[in-house]
Amino acid sequence: MDTDRSIADSETLAIARELISRESISPHDAGCQEVIARYLADLGFTIEQMVFTDVTNLWATHEGSEAGPVFAFAGHTDVVPTGPLSSWQTDPFEPTLKDGMLYGRGAADMKGSLAAMLTAVKRFLEENARHKGTIAFLITSDEEADAINGTAKVMETLGSRGVAIEWCIVGEPSSSELLGDVVRIGRRGSLNGTLKVLGQQGHVAYPLDAVNPIHESLQALADLAAVTWDEGNERFPPTSMQISNIHAGMGVNNVIPGELEVVFNLRFSTESTEASLKSRTHAVLDAYKFDYQLDWSLSGNPFMTHDGALIEAVQTTLSERAGMNTELSTSGGTSDGRFIAPTGTQVVELGPCNKTIHKIDECVSIADLNELSQIYSQILEKLVRS
Repeated sequence: MDTDRSIADSETLAIARELISRESISPHDAGCQEVIARYLADLGFTIEQMVFTDVTNLWATHEGSEAGPVFAFAGHTDVVPTGPLSSWQTDPFEPTLKDGMLYGRGAADMKGSLAAMLTAVKRFLEENARHKGTIAFLITSDEEADAINGTAKVMETLGSRGVAIEWCIVGEPSSSELLGDVVRIGRRGSLNGTLKVLGQQGHVAYPLDAVNPIHESLQALADLAAVTWDEGNERFPPTSMQISNIHAGMGVNNVIPGELEVVFNLRFSTESTEASLKSRTHAVLDAYKFDYQLDWSLSGNPFMTHDGALIEAVQTTLSERAGMNTELSTSGGTSDGRFIAPTGTQVVELGPCNKTIHKIDECVSIADLNELSQIYSQILEKLVRS
């Protein structure tokens, strides 16, 4: 147990532990949003539940005494599967304190951030009964899985009502070594491809009576892996292509397979587009004479928040609290920011260190969670205080 009781007994930690104890493997919420909704209702928030098929979403708002923009905290209650339970030191859904760390699935990604957001807003409202604009929470249980019926659908619904979010902090674990050392102001796009190369099955002893799709496509796949898609730019690294899975055959040594399946992903900068990437891929494949089918799915286009009041408030707060000159980054995977930013919202991702996310024995510093709550409060002070 942590020896510093003022840290170990904090309200932020208590909420984080309550959320982690709920087995909310995506897309299931397991009652996490009920915990959040009760807490926000006690603070005077208006609560709206949005359910789309199997996904639970929460939209909660606190109207200020003065007209002004909408400031939203966004996050997700769903978590990835645990992996083998025998590999964990402790039960992943029994939050455990050890050496100043909170262990459990979702501790860093991102139930700890959700807890910090809640206590940050409580602290802010206790000191600022009157504030400008609207403080909102957009919480989903569909971020770690398909991300179809979560934030994307909520943003569609809000747009149909004419609701525009001016500023949004997503609580993704953005930090690298120290809390706040990296803040994400954008993300690369993600384009997925499933390639099927069609051959003709046969006996390995009679290759002239068969067409081996592996042999037919090897050079084309090497060519794809070697493409320079773009050079990136000041904010984005160059677009990269990675083959993540290859499958062919029946696991025997005497049959030429009739089909090869290749799964790949392109993480792309603003220097490329979905259309340009598809076009170049097909051009490489069409240079060879094999038959193929190629199915595409877009996880999200690249986005970036340029200079604005939100970035300024975040940078100033981190400088004041930690003397930190934070790195503004677009690295990492995708996030639900990709559904929020296209509406014109300034989006920043600010959360705890990400070294253990999606890993066995996921954990987060308890001191960092308490400090993150203070950081969130101070950002609110700079943007919506009357």
